[in-house]
Parts: sequence; C-alpha cells; structure tokens
Amino acid sequence: MLVLGIETSCDETAVAIIGDKGKLLSSIVSSQIEIHKRFGGVVPEIASRNHLEALPNLLDQVLAESGHTLQELEGIAVTARPGLIGALLVGVNAAKSLAWSLGIPFIGIHHLEAHLMAAAIDNSGVTFPHIGLVVSGGHTSLFRVNGIGDISLLGETRDDAAGEAFDKIAKMMNLGYPGGPEIDRRAALGDPKRHTFPQAMKKKNNLEFSFSGLKTAVRVFLKDNPPQNETDVNDICAGVQFAITEIITRKVEMALRQEGLTSVVAAGGVVANKGLRGSLEAMGKRRGVDIHIPPINMCTDNAAMVAALGQAYLERGEHSSLLLNAAPYRPLGVEGIQAAGD
Repeated sequence: MLVLGIETSCDETAVAIIGDKGKLLSSIVSSQIEIHKRFGGVVPEIASRNHLEALPNLLDQVLAESGHTLQELEGIAVTARPGLIGALLVGVNAAKSLAWSLGIPFIGIHHLEAHLMAAAIDNSGVTFPHIGLVVSGGHTSLFRVNGIGDISLLGETRDDAAGEAFDKIAKMMNLGYPGGPEIDRRAALGDPKRHTFPQAMKKKNNLEFSFSGLKTAVRVFLKDNPPQNETDVNDICAGVQFAITEIITRKVEMALRQEGLTSVVAAGGVVANKGLRGSLEAMGKRRGVDIHIPPINMCTDNAAMVAALGQAYLERGEHSSLLLNAAPYRPLGVEGIQAAGD
C-alpha cells in the first residue's frame, strides 16, 4: 500500500511516502528553527502560516523524489493529535481534502505512537511487546506497547518534559535556541561529576518524572555561581545532562522489571541527545536488553513515522472519518482513548 504521510504538529512541516513492506521512498522535513529563533521559542500563529506556505511545495517534492503521482496513492496518514491546534489543522485539512478528492482512505495518527514507530522503519528487529519511551519538548512518557494500537501508559512527567527542561536551562545560560542540542554538545566536553543536580522522583517506586525542580535548582545555582569561562559552562551542561539522562534510564530499567520485558523502543526529539542514547545503550548491554533507537534524523518530528504507522492501520482496514477533528491534547495509552483517529 502506497501511503502519504503529513506532519504539522509543531514547527516542522514534513511529508513522506511509504511503499510496499514499509519501505521509505521519500521523506522531506522543512524546519522553522531559524524563523522562531529570534523569539526564543515557537510562535503558534507563525508556525501555522509557515505550514500553509511550505506544504504544497513539499508534497510536489516527495512525489517527484518517490517517482509516484497523487493518483497512485492508496492512503493518507496525518498527525491529528496532540500538538498546536492551528498547526495541526493545516495538516489535517490538507489530508482530508486530498483523500476526498482522490477517493482514498485517510487516518488521523497520534503523534506519540508515530514516534514509537520511527524505530521500526526499515528495521525488522523491533518486536512486540516492548517498553516504549518518548522524550521530547512536550512529552516524557513510558508505555507498554503490545502492538499497533495496543498501548498502555505506565508513567509520564508530572510537570515539565525533559526537552523543555533542556531548552529552558539553555536559555538561562544564553546558549541559544534550540538549547538542547547545544547542551548536548557542551556536555561532551565537560565533567558531569563536578556539579550535582537533583534527580526528582529518583527514590519513588513509580514510573513518573518531574523536571521543574531541576530548572529551579539550576537557576539558583547560576545566580550563586555564574560561570566564569567555557570550562564552567561545559561542566554545568554535563551535570544537567547527567541528571536528566540518569533518571530517564533508571525509570526505563524500572519499567522493564515491572513489566517483565526485555526490549525497549526509545523515540522523540530528545532521543537524538548523544548522552541519553549512550546511557540507554549502556543499560541495555548491562541487562541484556534490546534497545531500539531511530537514526537521529528520525528522532525529531518527521512524516515518515506518520506514514509508516498510517500504513499499518490502513492495511488492516482501519481509517478515519472525514469528520475527524484535530485535537491539541489527547492522551495515548489511556483506557478508552484510541491511538488512531476515530
């Protein structure tokens, strides 16, 4: 089944086409980082307008790159939840319009389940059941994944997501936007043991996270100990990164024990962080656990993961009504809430 995927949940406009047996034929992402950089974060209205401008050209590009035409498409998948509502509406309405005009089915996809699908693109090594970890700017969540659409939430952040903590701490240190990648780069040059920052929920026997206290602790530390040179900055970044990656890895290990599983799929923009990837892989080797992590270009928002998940649903006969609406927030893995649009 030849499936088109569209992703417009935040500030990346992305289009992709998946072919037979999940083969990725074309995937293009247009980032808005340079547009939002001067604001220090994503401006929803600007993001929506840029999706409107970029989407038609990206569609033409992926069709040309894949060697297919619109008339050859057999299904369309689009991120329908969660995300910025204006941004989501651009993608959802484009997908519904195309599906209606072509007379083909479409399906609304949950963004977090799509992220978990990214590790399976062109990789037959991912098996069910497994522990699913999604770490991004807006989410830090753990799931038990029994199969496509069969997902249960094990734990999530009570306040800020890990990606938000990275970016806001970087902003405190004037490291630019987005700050997460810069903290990752500097952490590799620093000493993670020089400064110790709190790992909230570390002693709690649950699978929840909290990162707001870390932000506060770093703010107080910076006020009392302003960095004097590059070494100071690098060491602070290393300490922050260690605190975040250590607690995430610890909770993943707890989830494996609790659920009696031996496989992990980690996804989301923060999984591009080399410190987190290394920490998870080291834990996997130590415990004899399979760790599946997408390539770095598949960790951040993309349409390949949307198309791949959409193909899986469509091939088993599931699709969405043209009455489907975008939703800014709808939990994944909570009883009564389906992953795909209904």
